[in-house]
Amino acid sequence: MVTRTPPAHTTVRFEAAFAAMPLVAILRGITPDEALPVAGALVAAGFTLLEVPLNSPDAFDSIALLQTHCPPRVVVGAGTVLTAEDVGRLAALGAGLVITPNTDPTVIEAAVRSDLVPLAGCMTPTEALLATRHGARALKIFPATTLGPAYLKDIRAVLPAHTRLVPVGGIDGGSMAAFHAVGAHGFGFGSALYKPGRPASEVGAIARDLVAAWRRLSTA
Repeated sequence: MVTRTPPAHTTVRFEAAFAAMPLVAILRGITPDEALPVAGALVAAGFTLLEVPLNSPDAFDSIALLQTHCPPRVVVGAGTVLTAEDVGRLAALGAGLVITPNTDPTVIEAAVRSDLVPLAGCMTPTEALLATRHGARALKIFPATTLGPAYLKDIRAVLPAHTRLVPVGGIDGGSMAAFHAVGAHGFGFGSALYKPGRPASEVGAIARDLVAAWRRLSTA
């Protein structure tokens, strides 16, 4: 008889994925037909965190495909999660991430109860502290480039030392260094990395540059 190791707890998988490469690929607008080729290019480049926003066409179908076909080291989930009902659908698919555009304790708590990892969108210190109290594993600071690195430095000063901040919104390879210098623990990349119709080969090339940029920053 073959003894199978049970799957790791989602939080443990997330922590390993985040430690390996704390960059989130935001695949807004992706279709199920594009999902696997694009994901393959991202994973080959070193990405371990993949997000399909729920306002994408047939988003749950894309998430199901990615969840089935991506290697175990890759954590797949949804962005633009607005309701506890959506969290339930993600849990049924075996997804790992719940990424919100706003700070909604109901959604964060639903994710925690369902053994999914919540990354809560927030802007103000009030939202950030509320999200951490309700179980967010990291904070998506949005809109990052509108607020700027100085804002990230200011908000970091009033948060618990262990709080992980992931700037999202307009981030590209050229803006990473300034945010990293003031305490960013990772980044989320949207249209700078993927936009509908961009070939998987091009996504992969951009992803390799972003991974290389992160490695330079994190080892400097």
